[in-house]
Amino acid sequence: MNAWICNSSDGSLISFYLMGMPFLPKSLFLPVFFIFLILYLFVITGNSLILVAVVIDSNLLKPMYFFLTNLLVLDILFTTTTIPRMLSYFLLGDQILSFPACFLQMYLFHGLSCGEAFILVVMAYDRYEAICHPLHYTVRMTPQVNIKLAAGAWLAALLIPIPAVVQSSQMAFGTMTQVVNFFCDHLAVVQASCSDSTFQTFLGFCCAMTVSFLPLLLVVLSYAHILVSILKINSKEGRSKAFSICTSHLLVVGTYYTSIIVAYVAYRADLPVDFHIMGNVVFAILTPVANPLIYTLRNKDVKAVISKFMSHWSRGYP
Repeated sequence: MNAWICNSSDGSLISFYLMGMPFLPKSLFLPVFFIFLILYLFVITGNSLILVAVVIDSNLLKPMYFFLTNLLVLDILFTTTTIPRMLSYFLLGDQILSFPACFLQMYLFHGLSCGEAFILVVMAYDRYEAICHPLHYTVRMTPQVNIKLAAGAWLAALLIPIPAVVQSSQMAFGTMTQVVNFFCDHLAVVQASCSDSTFQTFLGFCCAMTVSFLPLLLVVLSYAHILVSILKINSKEGRSKAFSICTSHLLVVGTYYTSIIVAYVAYRADLPVDFHIMGNVVFAILTPVANPLIYTLRNKDVKAVISKFMSHWSRGYP
């Protein structure tokens, strides 16, 4: 993989050469740059708009929307970890990343991804309490409990990637190591190492599967209980209202795990390397782009507040 001899173990002497998509014609760089720029601006603007709406409207001061703000912040940070680097690649041809910057990017990319999975579990638990135990909901989901749940999700997400990132940083790399990706993903970096990457690849895969599908199992269990409770509701209107409460969250969960499946299939399938890279890109951008659309189109409360906010803003009112 590397054009330079692997003879350096000193991080200060190591740089990473991000190859992007090797077979993408340079004539397409500018159009692709504008596509990703539009998507990135949409993520930042869309998520920020919902954040402002939730913060300024007292009707949205509920646990559900507190956890939503955490999800939106995660999406903004997650895309900012990777997309600006991709934009620099397409516009300026910037392909060099220092050793510390590469591993910091790797840590943030995987940590924030884990955070999204854990916040989705917390949101599912909130829906479980709201529908299965409505009389005890305000007692169980107090502001203190909400903060502890969100803080636990963030802390776990930021701690879990540390062993894999630290271990991979101890591998041998050349003074200029070629990474076949747009950013420093764990798998791409360890496979570019001069060391035997078998164990690190297996470890990364096991961690990814555990962090992805254990939260999925918890979400499925929560919604299994929710479904049973909804089916016990006698009124059709009551069942419809209960289902509508969960719709937005279920769509977000579906989008998140669809992006994981795309990335997994792209990696495991016998496809050209560009497809493997595109799978990673889809994982990095799909959920952050979809979330603002889902919550502005499917959630009536958020939609109403944003419409009111935009109407006042357009008229120059505070």
